[in-house]
Amino acid sequence: MAANDLYTIKQVFPVLGMTCASCAASAESIVNFQPGVKSASVNYATGNLTVEFEPGRTDVIQLQKAVQSVGYDLLLEDEEQRQEALEAIYAQKYTQLKKKAFWAVLFSLPVVVLGMFAMDMPYANEMMWVFSTPVVIWLGRDFFINAWKQAKYRSANMDTLVALSTGIAYLFSVFNMLFPAFWHKRGLHAHVYFEAAAVVIAFILLGKLLEERAKGSTSSAIRKLMGLQPKTVTVVLADGSLRQTPLDQVIPGDVIQVKPGEKIAVDGIVTSGTSYVDESMLSGEPIPVAKKIAEKVFAGTINQRGAFEFKAINVGKETMLAHIIKMVQDAQGSKAPVQKLVDKIAGIFVPAVMGIATVTFMLWWVLGGENGIVQGLQAAITVLIIACPCALGLATPTAIMVGVGKGAENGILIKDAESLELAKRVTAVVLDKTGTITEGKPLVMNIVWLDNDDTSKNVLLSMEKRSEHPLAGAVVNHFGDLPTIPLSNFESITGKGINARHNNENYFAGSKRLLEENNIRIDVSLQKQAEEWDKLSVTVIWFADSRQALCVIGISDKVKETSAMAVRQMQGMGIELYMLTGDNHATARSISEQTGLRHYKAEVLPQQKADFIKELQGKGKVVAMVGDGINDSAALATADISIAMGKGADIAMDVAKMTIISSDLTRIPQAIRLSEKIVATIRQNLFWAFIYNLIGIPIAAGILYPVNGFLLDPMVAGAAMALSSVSVVSNSLRLKLKK
Repeated sequence: MAANDLYTIKQVFPVLGMTCASCAASAESIVNFQPGVKSASVNYATGNLTVEFEPGRTDVIQLQKAVQSVGYDLLLEDEEQRQEALEAIYAQKYTQLKKKAFWAVLFSLPVVVLGMFAMDMPYANEMMWVFSTPVVIWLGRDFFINAWKQAKYRSANMDTLVALSTGIAYLFSVFNMLFPAFWHKRGLHAHVYFEAAAVVIAFILLGKLLEERAKGSTSSAIRKLMGLQPKTVTVVLADGSLRQTPLDQVIPGDVIQVKPGEKIAVDGIVTSGTSYVDESMLSGEPIPVAKKIAEKVFAGTINQRGAFEFKAINVGKETMLAHIIKMVQDAQGSKAPVQKLVDKIAGIFVPAVMGIATVTFMLWWVLGGENGIVQGLQAAITVLIIACPCALGLATPTAIMVGVGKGAENGILIKDAESLELAKRVTAVVLDKTGTITEGKPLVMNIVWLDNDDTSKNVLLSMEKRSEHPLAGAVVNHFGDLPTIPLSNFESITGKGINARHNNENYFAGSKRLLEENNIRIDVSLQKQAEEWDKLSVTVIWFADSRQALCVIGISDKVKETSAMAVRQMQGMGIELYMLTGDNHATARSISEQTGLRHYKAEVLPQQKADFIKELQGKGKVVAMVGDGINDSAALATADISIAMGKGADIAMDVAKMTIISSDLTRIPQAIRLSEKIVATIRQNLFWAFIYNLIGIPIAAGILYPVNGFLLDPMVAGAAMALSSVSVVSNSLRLKLKK
């Protein structure tokens, strides 16, 4: 196997020229057939192609040519310019659609009035012809152009249905107007359907206008996020002078000045000054966050009161805001499992409808009596008009787009649609303790040394400085600027602690289990102190040489204010909660009592967390894992739904399918409720889209005619078709109003 076969890249490109769900299916299918393409997915609601391919076997130009071969196009602009180019294209498209819909309605009104109330007046047919011709030939020309493109590639879409139905109605009417004797000789009336052709095009243009407007509303969350960064910043130069600099020219290391009320442009660390910053647009938390020297600030947040300067750390695509935008875009463009079935249906829907229309005409011709041909033609036209796969294609992605956007506005980042659909089925949630239930900001309460002898504190500090554990950071902060000393044979023992060598002596820092495994003696006074701290839910760290414990350290980590409320909410939803911690039993018991947790496990190693999740899954439970540290990454990867706390380690956020930016546990039940609402909305949308077609097509074909003589008017079919798409998108938009 060649090296490049192992390497794939994943990219997203806007697809231009799509008009319905079957267009998306057609474009997706052709890309999937290209050599080197591992997977391709076209989302009709977002208008994006997500493709993973081997660059050694194909490239974006080849993919573009493939999409062009079936009548569409790919926008290959750089990501920086793509959004502006897309917005310009969509703005132009929307303006044109607005004009077309306006003129189509204006020209159609006289045709409707003449067709319904003045059919017998002189030259009525000719006047209807004059008014309907610009609607069909000029305002509706895109339907015919697109249908012809599809026909050239032996494909069909919604434009094919519209072009066939209105084209047949128009040509049939022109023939009947010019040659009425053809029918009179056969004892039949020469019907014209100019109003049907004109009004159907007017209704469809109006429906598409409303659909585009509604679809624009579904992606408002992305636009809000993109609008959070300022275009320019004030850079502090080396000589202390200030310079206005375009955002794209800012580099890591630049010092930036922020005044009250200004937006923060990039991620960085405060170097001077203090202030309060509104981070609600990222975290969903309304209370401004205090910022002082060495505190982190993030792009897109707003400075409230004071002025400060900060050093740029992450710029461009590396900022937290850029990552959030990318994650939201990916999630909005991803497909829920239910969408795969819908895509298959949409792919065969148009040819099936054309077949139904043909059979309808044939049955009317054979069984319809003297007016069979005319009524059969009307029924076939109505079938073609009423059967539109758009509502079906919009049902799932619009709900996902709105739901993911709603989540982002509330500080809940969802990585893909699959996890969103699965979240409502969660029956068990496994919680890490530190940084998840607790603040994750451990502080040393006290250190008790054996015989008050702290001569080895430099060794303890030097060891803890080399450890990555959050509790080690608390010890380092406690000792402040104390000098470190050289160590040898430093070793981190997962889940237990660390050891190192200094002056031919071994030292240990960590859990009591670490000391017991190395046969280290613990003095009664230290043991008594440790037991007292255990009762107060204080975490205990031991420090020892190779013979005896030298000191015991009490570290406190406050339980978050919202943790108990979140536990109550989730238990009230019937979800089983489990806390897993590497801490001792006494501390774990105390935390569980404070929060109301019924199940917990103490002194758990990272791999044991993953094993416990597998155990729960083996009992048939759908498990969500919530964590924030590197040691949680294996458990996060094992769980059905993985949720990372946004203020934790990057690796946890990379592995997780959801991220809670604010680290507030109450966002988890909120995310589950959001999942329930989105899945309910998808089901409603699909129900109405299927019911619409299941009821509409037989009625359009004339199934009620033998019963009560009812034959659906093509104009009514056109209005129903337009309204079906609008109703689905509007139903999805209701998610924005829900709390």
